[in-house]
Amino acid sequence: MHGDGESSLVPFGTATETHSAVVYFAGDRAYKLKKPVNLGFLDFSTRQARAAACARETELNRRFSPDAYLGVAEVRDPDGRPCDHLVVMRRMPARRQLSALVRAGEHVDEPVREVARILARQHASSPRSIRIDQEGSRGALSQRWHDNVEQARHVAAEIVGGPVIDEVARLAERFLAGREPLFEARVGDGRVVDGHGDLLADDIYCLEDGPRILDCLDFDDRLRWVDGLDDAAFLAMDLERLGAPGLARLFVEWYAEYSGDPAPASLRHHYVAYRAFVRAKVCAIKSGQGDLGAGGLARQLAELTLRHLRAGTVTMVLVGGLPGTGKTTVAGAVADRLGWAVLSSDQIRKELAGLSPRDSAASAYGTGIYTPEWSERCYSELLHRARMLLAQGESVVADASWIAASHRAAAAATAGDVSAQLVQLCCAAPADLARQRMTSRHGSASDADGAIARQMAAVMDAWPEATTIDTAYGTPQADDVAGLLEALDVIRPHGADQVWRGARPVILPG
Repeated sequence: MHGDGESSLVPFGTATETHSAVVYFAGDRAYKLKKPVNLGFLDFSTRQARAAACARETELNRRFSPDAYLGVAEVRDPDGRPCDHLVVMRRMPARRQLSALVRAGEHVDEPVREVARILARQHASSPRSIRIDQEGSRGALSQRWHDNVEQARHVAAEIVGGPVIDEVARLAERFLAGREPLFEARVGDGRVVDGHGDLLADDIYCLEDGPRILDCLDFDDRLRWVDGLDDAAFLAMDLERLGAPGLARLFVEWYAEYSGDPAPASLRHHYVAYRAFVRAKVCAIKSGQGDLGAGGLARQLAELTLRHLRAGTVTMVLVGGLPGTGKTTVAGAVADRLGWAVLSSDQIRKELAGLSPRDSAASAYGTGIYTPEWSERCYSELLHRARMLLAQGESVVADASWIAASHRAAAAATAGDVSAQLVQLCCAAPADLARQRMTSRHGSASDADGAIARQMAAVMDAWPEATTIDTAYGTPQADDVAGLLEALDVIRPHGADQVWRGARPVILPG
């Protein structure tokens, strides 16, 4: 065998095998030999094809770990004629494998942070092209989901359950259906890159002088041409699978910091879900081939998929009620709990009038900036802003009285247009308590008083779709809000949203 100007006979020791290659270990070197197979998605059946594959693998992986991939060596027969090729690599210490360190409970925050930095740096220098951009479009991602779901129906239904696959398909389709502006913006901002494509903790080694990232996807360029966040989500998924959800969340946050990526949380969850589902399908295939542990892992990954799809559901929450019932406080608590945007009708109305939120515009009911025409303008602007945010993957809490059924119907239509989940909450409190609250509040954007509240109550349309929140005993605290949202199926106990936030699940009393 010849490589890097040297020739020698290597006494091979241990080896590992995959479906397409055998890796031999000898001393401080590892040698990867491609199998002469044609698997459909890759074809190594000729020596020339294997030589090209070895060269391509070396070239692509040197982007991440240039000192780990030493070159391509020829294998020669006893007569000295080339008969095959090897990828020559620096051998990595098994004890420093990231997956092994995570399983052992070792502190690996710093090397994982460095992986995020390396990945962001490589993405920044990645070539861009129309062909690459196309693979990061909503249509391309939708097709990949469709293909994987259909494949899973054939190979994984008995293992993970047909209803689970159906729910995965429904939630994935709902997210994608309303997010065309988000994906267009991602492409326009140059977020689609030639990435790693297969970023697993098994292929990362935490050495004293920094991590080494190995074994990128090299047999199909299109599978590497992904949104950079999608590329990072692969490792986040794997870290969570290994029992380190907090580290998974930190890794995504570090990647976002180093790459300057403002992606909404919903997109982070969606890409993690996609990566988990692909792995679940692969594990189901392995289970069908006799791998005894693969079935349990497939179910675990399918559950992980659903947790993140649910956590990434784009949602609009209407928080309404009469003045003094605590709706603004409840809206703020919901938004703070989930990290969602708040749109306040009181503030928007003042903004449209050219006023500061704290400027008084008090007037008799139905006059000034509170005429029906002004209210229509205010609600129209609120829903316009909500639509823009929801289409970009940002969930919204809409704080307004919502006393008119027509305004609530317009909100439902807005949510439907962008395939967002709609949750409706109506705050209630005794009139005397509400009046006391209005009298004692300071710095509020609301101009309502007791007389206006009575007139609003007289014209308020029935709201049977809403869940009533009784604030007579005080406005909800964070844990109460979490329990309420779990009960309404906005978030789930032990769900990915809480796991990534480090919050404990809370069950609503009663």
